[in-house]
Parts: sequence; C-alpha cells; structure tokens
Amino acid sequence: MNDPLSPQSNDSQKRLLFALALSFAATAVYTFFFAPQPTPPGAEGADAGVVATAPADAGTPAAAAPSPGTPGGGTAVAANDASALPERKVELQRQEVHYAFSSEGGGLSAAVLQGSKMREQQELSVSQGFQKLFGKDIPPPPQMNVAQPVPGEPLPLAVSIQGGSPLPANLRYAITEGAAGSADGVTFTGRSGPWEVVKTLQWPREGFELTYTLQVRNTSGQPQSGELLVHYGRAIDPNFEHAPSFFGGVGNLSRSACWVNEELQTMSPGEDAPDAEEARGQIHYFGIDQQYFLSALYPLEGPRAGSCTFTATPTARQIAASFPLSVNAGETVTLRFGGYLGPKDPDLLAVVPGPDVRQAAGLGAAAFHPQLEGSVDFGIWAVICKILLAVMKFFHGLTGNWGVAIILLTVVVKLVLLPLTYRSMVSMEEVKKLQPRMEEIRKKYADNREQQNLEIMKLYQEAKVNPLGGCLPLVIQMPVWIALFTALRNSFDIYGEPFIGPIWRDLTYKDPTYLLPLALGVSMVITQKMQPQMMDAAQAKIMTWFLPIVFTGTLLQYPAGLSLYIFTNNILSIAQQYGLRKWLDRNKPQTGGGTPAVAAAGGRRK
Repeated sequence: MNDPLSPQSNDSQKRLLFALALSFAATAVYTFFFAPQPTPPGAEGADAGVVATAPADAGTPAAAAPSPGTPGGGTAVAANDASALPERKVELQRQEVHYAFSSEGGGLSAAVLQGSKMREQQELSVSQGFQKLFGKDIPPPPQMNVAQPVPGEPLPLAVSIQGGSPLPANLRYAITEGAAGSADGVTFTGRSGPWEVVKTLQWPREGFELTYTLQVRNTSGQPQSGELLVHYGRAIDPNFEHAPSFFGGVGNLSRSACWVNEELQTMSPGEDAPDAEEARGQIHYFGIDQQYFLSALYPLEGPRAGSCTFTATPTARQIAASFPLSVNAGETVTLRFGGYLGPKDPDLLAVVPGPDVRQAAGLGAAAFHPQLEGSVDFGIWAVICKILLAVMKFFHGLTGNWGVAIILLTVVVKLVLLPLTYRSMVSMEEVKKLQPRMEEIRKKYADNREQQNLEIMKLYQEAKVNPLGGCLPLVIQMPVWIALFTALRNSFDIYGEPFIGPIWRDLTYKDPTYLLPLALGVSMVITQKMQPQMMDAAQAKIMTWFLPIVFTGTLLQYPAGLSLYIFTNNILSIAQQYGLRKWLDRNKPQTGGGTPAVAAAGGRRK
C-alpha cells in the first residue's frame, strides 16, 4: 500500500489543498453537464418572443388545421354543429387558481396561480438591486400562468382525433357553467362529423387539483377508430427563462414532460425529442415541468397505454398524449384524468389525487398514485438534500425566516464538525511549528526540488505530522455546499422567500447587488490568511487570493442562500480558528506524539 507521506507522493500532497478547493467548482461543472441548454431567445425569428395571454379572435384558426408535425396535428373538417356559435370565454376564480376557458377548442386559456410566491422569477439588474436596497419600488413579476396558450396551437386540455374521421383540436364548443348541476366546474359540448364530445372539468373548493372527464360518442352507424390526442401546451416568455450554467446560476427552465414506462422523458429547446419507442408505453402523467411549478394530467384509473409527442421552442413547450380509440356505432367511450396545476411542493404532490378528487371520481383510498413528487429531482444528493431541508424547515418553523434557518443550519453543521475541526487545527499548528525548519530545507536545496521535497517529507514523518490533516473539514463541507445548492434549485419551500426583504428577496435567486458574494470573498481571504501556510510563497499566494476570487466570481450568479451559507461558515471558521488557537496556546495539547516529535525535529536544527 502506498504511503501518503512517502517522497514519491510529495508533489501531489503539496497541491492537494489547491485541488480540494477547486473541486467544488469542478463538481458544479459536472452537475451542469446534465442541464438542458435552450436555444437563444429570438432564434426562431422576430415574432418568437410574442406571448399571447388568450386566443385572439383574429388569430383563431377556426377552419385551419394546426401545423403538421406538431402536437396539434388534428385535421380541419367542414362546418360542424357548433361552428356558428360565437367564441365564449368563461372565468372561474378559486382561492389558489384563477381559471379562464374558451369555447374555441374547449380548453384553458389561463390558469393563474394566486399568492405572493406564485410568480415568475424576476431577474433584477445590479442597478435595480441597489434601487430596491435604497427603498425604490420595483414592479413585481407577473403571477404564474401555467396555461398560457401557444398562439395558433391547441389550448391546454384540448382534444383531437387523428384517423379515418378526424376531430380538430380547434373545434368550437358550447359551454355550460356548473358541472353536473354544481358550481365547481364547466362542461363543453361539441360535434364534428360522427363525433360528439363532452368534456367536464371539476375542481375541489381548495387546492391545485382538477378532474377531467372526456366522453366521446360515435353518432354514426359505423364503428369508428383512430388516435385520441389530449393536448397541453404553454407559451413561454424568454424574459423569464434561462438555462442553468456554471456561471449562470440555477436557471429557470420549462420542459415538455411525460412519465412513461416508469421513466420521465423530457424535452427543452435545443434538445432532440425523446426516441419514439422511449415515449410509447404505459403513461403515468404528462404535462409541462418548470423549475418550481408543474402542470400535469394523469389517467385516474392508472397508467394507460399510449404515446407522447414533444415540442419545445424558445417560446413554447407542448406535449400531446395519444391513446388508441375504438368506438362502436352509437356507443360512448369515457376517459377520466386527474390534473395538478401548481407548485412543485413535495408534500402536495405526494398526496395526489387528494381525497376530494378521489371522492368526485368515485375512487377509494387505493386510487392510482401518479408519483408527481418524482418531478422534484435532487439526483445523487437526494439523501443529503432531504436532511438539510428537514433541518431548515425545523428552524423556519421556529424563526419564520428561511435566511435565519440557513444561518442556524450552518451553526449546526459547524458544531457537528467541531471535533474534526479541532484535530485539523492541532495538525496545522504542528505543521506551523515546522515552518522555520522547512524554510531552511528550501534554501539549502533551492536548486534540487526533488531533494527538497524528500527532506520535507522526512521532517513530516519524524514529527509524526500529517500535512493533509487540515483538509478533512473542507472535504466534508463540499457535499453540504453542493447538496444545499441542489436543494435551492429544486425546493419550492425556499422559492421566493426573502432573508432581508429589500436586498435578498429570493434566496433561490442571485443577490442582484453582489454584496453577499463580495463579502464572502473577503471573509475567504481572511480565513486563508489565518491558516498556517504549508506551501511555498507562490502556492500560498494562489490559495490566499486566486481561489477566493474564483469562488466569488462563480457565486455572483448563484442563489443568495448558498452565498449566505458559505459566508456564515467563513465567519464561524474565523471565530473558531481564533478561539481554538487561543485554547491551544494555553493548553499545549499533546496529540498522537506529534508535538514531542516536532520538538525533537526542531532540536536538530542546531
């Protein structure tokens, strides 16, 4: 077995501290290798950034088919029984969601989430950050609309039929408010060719769930078959979307998503659509998955055989789930879906479908669970992320402030690592006592680097000192940093939560004033200067100045919550080093025979 203190490994040991400090950045790069990269806004022409809030009469293709090859792929038909009806729009307001519907396609024209946290993530400039710091009001971002229609494409919850007797996705429906005689839904009724379609949407009085019952009747005298498509699309404003990157923060990206065959398939701008075979099978749910929000439909009776078609452009995400359809003459086929349009809160997602939905659908406690909580993906850091979030939730319950919860989390981690920190400090202080002797060796063998390293390693061995002993706390802290970053980029609990309102208004977003990352950089320089130097002057300079600059530059675009944790950790480290050094000076501990050996090594300097 190789001895880590042997002369042969000397060079790598002298550079290990430098490598460990950079590994945080390297791991972040690795994480972002798997992040989707969007096409730059505007890549599809000058009109690519236009986002419609609802279908306009002038832009509604009443007799035109959706573009070939898109999820809207139904074919236009001749006039139908409802074609002469004027377009009608209906609004229904719930405590959590304000819904709007259009008879043009019989779907959602808006689903606006309510509440101060249910907003788009606004990117502030440096000047806007300082304006808020000095009390100037900046207009808040708009409320999150998870059903923003894509111009010229099927509305969310629209249906179409492809095959021998097609049904267009833009069919005009009659609307009846009050589903099944109640006041908690709407019913759409439309006819085209042999098809009569009745769509019923209902909601519980509270929450983000819905039920969607689809009845397709064959009014002809012949059997009819084809593919039934259920559409969900959402227009995207590029001003509120950016991909994650090493120097670009956590990102805020929406993806077309389909959970099929026990695996989540997604598509973002710039990515190829999932392979046709991968997107075909037992569908658990489908919809639009955003960083902190989810719009999803799922078969209420359990996974259903079908396929998903994905579309993703810089200004739109679309998904269409296709199911085989076969209806005998005069008969009706009924499909029932549950839906969730709201935040990616694991506690809410884990209980979908809720008791009100199960009761409305006539399902028992053993109803199909679509596993929507799987959309909150912590990756390989899941265990650490959940522990950190549990600790922060506990402190948030005590203090009511997530920033204070992060500070208290830092204190807890520091206390847990205190024994390791103590041993690290002892090791570094023993190395510090060897510095005069090491300087003599460097001067004596200035022209022979190999012999210089050999003599220094001998000195370490004689003194029974491990020069790498000071690295252990840093090695343990790095997974905590990465897991906290992962938690911040996925946890709706912390999304939109402030620390100090005017400055750090969202701990999952960067500090727009850059004050916190800069303070972090200064604290890191102080921490490095307090460390006993175990390297030559050039390497020590890199550790003291270059690495803090790299960390500061990297964290400028990272969540303020991560900068707050590392800054607090540095301040505690400074206080800890100062206190432990004073304690060591008073008590002069004898650990592992190291100190006497150092004295013996020092005695040979004569």
